[in-house]
Amino acid sequence: MLMYNVIVKKRDGGELTKEEIEFFVDGVANRSIPDYQIAAFLMAVFLRGMNARETADLTLAMTNSGDVADLSSIPGIKVDKHSTGGVGDKTTLMVTPIVAAAGIPVAKMTGKGMGHACGTVDKLDAIPGMRTSIGKDEFIQIVKDIGIGIVGQTENFVPADKYTYALRDVTGTVDSIPLIAASVMSKKIATGADRILLDVKTGTGAYIKKYEDAVTLAKTMVDIGRLANRRTSAIITDMNIPLGTHVGNALETIEAITVLKNEASEDLTDFALYVAARMLYLAEAGDIETCEGIAKDMLRSGKALEKFRQLIEAQGGDSAVIDDPSVLRDAGIVTEIRAERSGYIQCMDTTRVGMAGLMLGAGRESKDALIDYSAGIILKKKPGDYIEKEDVIAEFYTNKNEEARSNAKEEYLAAITMGDEQPPPQKLIHAYVDEAGMTEY
Repeated sequence: MLMYNVIVKKRDGGELTKEEIEFFVDGVANRSIPDYQIAAFLMAVFLRGMNARETADLTLAMTNSGDVADLSSIPGIKVDKHSTGGVGDKTTLMVTPIVAAAGIPVAKMTGKGMGHACGTVDKLDAIPGMRTSIGKDEFIQIVKDIGIGIVGQTENFVPADKYTYALRDVTGTVDSIPLIAASVMSKKIATGADRILLDVKTGTGAYIKKYEDAVTLAKTMVDIGRLANRRTSAIITDMNIPLGTHVGNALETIEAITVLKNEASEDLTDFALYVAARMLYLAEAGDIETCEGIAKDMLRSGKALEKFRQLIEAQGGDSAVIDDPSVLRDAGIVTEIRAERSGYIQCMDTTRVGMAGLMLGAGRESKDALIDYSAGIILKKKPGDYIEKEDVIAEFYTNKNEEARSNAKEEYLAAITMGDEQPPPQKLIHAYVDEAGMTEY
């Protein structure tokens, strides 16, 4: 079998066989297929798509391209979550300690940032000493010991996805439903959790812009979970506005800690509690109302904050960050961005906000590029807020030169649409999807 023929077949809209898909995945995992052919295949899938059977075959082939964790030695129902990614999305750092504090084991494999969005691994790596590259046995032992572990992809965990994930980031093939579904679900299945909650983002700051496509992606991944004997559900959430006010790895870690300290905005805290309750419900901790009460108790009692402290220490990090954010790397330059006119912020192109953060150093412009953990943006004003001309609407944190800062400012200001009328409030949670169907809010 030749990779050239597989690429051409998909380029021309053909349906790939299971054997052709496995040939591709094996070639990625053992490095026998060069980058340029992998990139060509990814673009062909991006343009032509995959049907449900192809997507399931790709997912399972990627799952089996490396180690698959056996978590059966950990008592209880193990639950995992995954977000499809968005600007300011620090959900994992807020939610998983709440769930683990309630006695539900959380075993999570997560990824680095892609494109305009920062990844959970990068947020954790911003904490001095924090280890996210952990072997399977140590990962399992950490979950046994403290009830939670969060790791990045090692060479042995889903290696085919680890490599294609990095290439998708720099080849314009991130926002593809089959590629996202296979990437997410292969990691979730390989990690070995019994139950999976998916946070599918939609809107200007998400990889999936259209709500209808987000619904398709959510249903696709729930179906894959069913085929793999993993009970899976999904929430569809809004990404037309950055989640919270902090964008960038260290900054998002700081904001997540404020949630766990009960010091964050009400909307961000309510979102964290909603997601945590859904994870608890999946793990059979009670009916949804009971799970909502458990989540609130774990947060307000300080037990969730203590669980996050335990996670940091178990993985080698400096837990002093919880009480002293200055432990994180400091940006050398802080710049205030001021409004160019008075009025209401009508909306934001949230991808452009994320791209401004990338220009400041918070994201990767190439597959192997280093990121600046301290770089990012704090939003002082968001859609719905009234501002006067020259009000500070954002703060930039960076170590980049003046040209980079100027480009980022231009990108950020271009992301904002102003008007004289206050826009209606933005709904944050759109729908819930499980094997029984979909509920819209």
